[in-house]
Amino acid sequence: METRSLGATGLKVPVIGLGTWRTFNVRGPAAEGNAQTVVEAALASGTKFFDSSPMYGEAEAVLGRAVAWRRGELLAATKVWTPSPVEGRRQIDRAMRLFGGYVDVYQVHNLVNWRDHLAALEVEQKEGRARAIGATHYSPSAFGELAVAMKTGRIGAIQVPYNPRERDIERAILPLAADLGLGVIIMRPFGEGHLLRSCPPEADLEPLSSFGVATWPQALLKWILSDPRCHVAIPATSKPAHARRHAAAGEPPWFGAEERAYIAKRFAE
Repeated sequence: METRSLGATGLKVPVIGLGTWRTFNVRGPAAEGNAQTVVEAALASGTKFFDSSPMYGEAEAVLGRAVAWRRGELLAATKVWTPSPVEGRRQIDRAMRLFGGYVDVYQVHNLVNWRDHLAALEVEQKEGRARAIGATHYSPSAFGELAVAMKTGRIGAIQVPYNPRERDIERAILPLAADLGLGVIIMRPFGEGHLLRSCPPEADLEPLSSFGVATWPQALLKWILSDPRCHVAIPATSKPAHARRHAAAGEPPWFGAEERAYIAKRFAE
């Protein structure tokens, strides 16, 4: 799988990661065992970037237990998500315990109280417990505030949604991230699954076969990563086979403008 530099963070990341929203918010031996199997399939396929958040219920703890046995081989990203600086401190301390004493990319989730949390994360970074600091948001209505955070020079990466139906970041956020040298992590590559509920016919994949694309999820992931300003996409799944197929989209050759337009047209609303 191709590896890219996550902007100026200094981290090298495989272009396909694994998100945990909904899929790792589970309890019980069977469900946690399945999460472990997904992690093992992802790792075996070259996926070594795993993202979570305290917002995701049990997912952060489930991920922490699933990756503990190979923590030194992967990059763990998580978030602080609370209006309270006191609760933020608790979340940070808990994440450090879950992920072996350090977090590779520590993000402020949805910009909630981002100024206070950045100060706390900067202390963690200075002490070597947070390798890079980031900020996230899912809503275009908040991209103005995200741009403010980006311009402070205090973050090294952002996490935002991007797919053929959610292209708002193309207007200002992606160009600004490139100008500032920020890493870009892409959430919602499948539009929270909506794009996969009405996929084009499989026959329409034929023009993409020379790019190693055999499924529409692979086409969507390669559509994103063919923009070199995007460094890692983090699809979520509860199925090991899907984790393996997603990872296969992380190899060149990358699409050109014609192929990206072809895919965008087929997923147009």
